[in-house]
Amino acid sequence: MAEKSIVLEYIEPLEFYGVHDQKLNRIRPYFPALQFTARGFSLHLKGPQQDIERFESAFTMAMNHYMQTGLLTTEIIDHLFKSKTTPDTIYNASDESLILFGPGGAAIRARTENQQKLIQAVQQHALVFAVGPAGTGKTYTAVALAVQALKRKSVKRIVLTRPAVEAGENLGFLPGDLKEKLDPYMQPLYDALADMFPPEKLKFYLENRTIQIAPLAFMRGRTLDHAFVILDEAQNTTEPQMKMFLTRMGQNAQFVVTGDLTQVDLPNKQKSGLLQAIRLLQDVPDAKIITLDARDVVRHPLVKKIIDRYEAG
Repeated sequence: MAEKSIVLEYIEPLEFYGVHDQKLNRIRPYFPALQFTARGFSLHLKGPQQDIERFESAFTMAMNHYMQTGLLTTEIIDHLFKSKTTPDTIYNASDESLILFGPGGAAIRARTENQQKLIQAVQQHALVFAVGPAGTGKTYTAVALAVQALKRKSVKRIVLTRPAVEAGENLGFLPGDLKEKLDPYMQPLYDALADMFPPEKLKFYLENRTIQIAPLAFMRGRTLDHAFVILDEAQNTTEPQMKMFLTRMGQNAQFVVTGDLTQVDLPNKQKSGLLQAIRLLQDVPDAKIITLDARDVVRHPLVKKIIDRYEAG
C-alpha cells in the first residue's frame, strides 16, 4: 500500500470536493481501491501505487482545466477521471486579450488597445511603467497579470505596494494600529485580487505571504527574487523612494509601476519619482513605458468625459 498527499494549490477545496464532497464522491467509483481523506487544501491518498499515479494524472488535468476556465463541474470531473482526456473548454489559447479566469469562470481580459499593449510589454520586459489617468485599468490589468504569473508558476509570490501618502486626509487620526490605518488605503489592491481568487484561497495566500500587500516604506532593504511586484500610485513616490524601489529587483522578478502624473499628492512641492524614473529609463532596453489615456477608461462612461474636461482645463 502506498500513500500520497496532494495539495490543491490552485483549486478551491469546495470547488474540487463539492458541497458535502459531492464531486469527490463522484470520483471514488473510478478508484475503488483508493482511500480518500480530504483536509482543507490537502487530499491524502492511500492504496495501490498505480492507482495513485492514475489519480495524480487526472487531477493534474483537472487543475489545468480549472486554471484555464475557472470552472470544474461534475460533468468535467466525469470526463477527466473516466476518459482520462482533457475536455473541450471555453478557453481559447489564441485569444491574446484573455489574461485569466476568475471565480465562477468570469473572463478577465484586456478591454482596450493600450491595455493589450501593457500585456505584451509585461511579456517582453522586466520593468514596465503604465502611466495614465484614473479608470484606465492600469492597476487592475497589472494585478491580473501578476495572478496569471503566479498560477503559471512563473513566480513564487506577488508583492503589491503603494506609497502611504495622504491625499488630503490625515492617517494619524484614523483609529487602530498601523495595519488598520493602512488597510483602507490598500483597498483597491484587495478589491482587484477579490475578483481573481475565491475568498478562502485569497485569505490563504495572504496568510502564508504568497501575496504580500504593504506600504512602500516596508520594501527598504529587501531583495525581491522570483516575484511579480507592482508599485501602485507611483506618482506619489519621491525620487529617492523610486530609486529605492527599483533597486529591489532580484532574480526572475517582474516589476510593474503604475501611476497618474495628474494626481500627485506629494507635500511641500516635492518632485515625483515616477516622472524622474520615466525620464531616466525611457531608453533602457529591458524597460518599457505604456501610456494610457481617456480612450482606455473602463469605468462609468461619464469618467471619460470628466477626464477630458479636466485635461482641457
